[in-house]
Amino acid sequence: MMMSDEGDSDFMSDSDMSSDDDFEVTEPRIKNEQYLEETVEAYSDEVFFEHFRLSKDTTQRIGEKYSTSQYFHDGSGQYGKLSAWHQVLIFLWYIGHQTASYRDVGDRFNVTISSVNRIVQRLTLFLSNLSIDIIKWPNEAEKRLSEEHFRANGFPNIIGAIDGSHIKIDRPINDPHSYINRKGYYSIQMQAVCDHKRKIIDVFIGYPGSVHDSRVFRNSPLQNSLEAKCGRYFILGDSGYPLQGNLLTPYKDRGNLTRRQQNYNIKLAKNRYVIEHNFGILKQKFRQLYHCKLRSPRLIIHLIRAACVLHNIAINDEFILNEEEILNQIPVDNVQPEDPDSEDDDNEHVELAIIRNRVANSLAM
Repeated sequence: MMMSDEGDSDFMSDSDMSSDDDFEVTEPRIKNEQYLEETVEAYSDEVFFEHFRLSKDTTQRIGEKYSTSQYFHDGSGQYGKLSAWHQVLIFLWYIGHQTASYRDVGDRFNVTISSVNRIVQRLTLFLSNLSIDIIKWPNEAEKRLSEEHFRANGFPNIIGAIDGSHIKIDRPINDPHSYINRKGYYSIQMQAVCDHKRKIIDVFIGYPGSVHDSRVFRNSPLQNSLEAKCGRYFILGDSGYPLQGNLLTPYKDRGNLTRRQQNYNIKLAKNRYVIEHNFGILKQKFRQLYHCKLRSPRLIIHLIRAACVLHNIAINDEFILNEEEILNQIPVDNVQPEDPDSEDDDNEHVELAIIRNRVANSLAM
């Protein structure tokens, strides 16, 4: 079981990284020799964003930072040198296209499969290890801004929402059964908290797909640090999460909820949408997250976190995806079922129930 709490600068071998058919070239393939030098350079800002998921200015800033990092190598060889910016574009094309194989990317950018392999590894680790500066809990001023947004939407004292998402993977070599989720496919879980702008402020990645959201949360660093991080504020979660002092969840609806409790549940669901939209945007931009075919679970975790870093870096990009298209990508049954092993918080945790009742009674009807 691999977690993403710490950075990792180790590189995986080419064989670990490539899918079975990457090296099975059965016929000559035409190289797109001038794609970077001529075609990409001529793209308008809108077309560039459509292909690479980020604005040109943002990719250039990433390239500048990458060029001074320990991960950058210009890759001198058969096809000459590759600038840091060009390597960033190769990585973005790969992570942004669901069906892109190393062979397809190599043909488009006129580089070898092994070069694509190394570029994906290096950029994955470079971006993943930026998370300490890019994915972080809001300061007090940022908390107030988020709270103002949620207050205007009918739910005061909220600074974000939490949820989990499954990243589909191929069958792992080790302990494959534990990676089969409730929908029947292999996956790695990511738990994320986002603010009102859908900016990721906490992420925890690596549990196998069979593990329930509540258990992932209980074993995440956030479980023990949430009170200190939130202070007087709350975050919102669905019924898959345990009710806690700073984590508000819905009342269990057994057909006897009061009007106040029903109102609370409605407003909670209305404000929790930000995290569902966050996952929709993340996977629509970086479509390898729909089905990640990398072989190493460790590198998959870094790739997921790299996508989260890119998401936050690009949060202020001028161009955004069509919201209706994003909403269509969010599963209608995204809410997890209640954990059958969890205790009934309505009966067992009286103090927490009192806190939730106080919040429910304070909400406008």
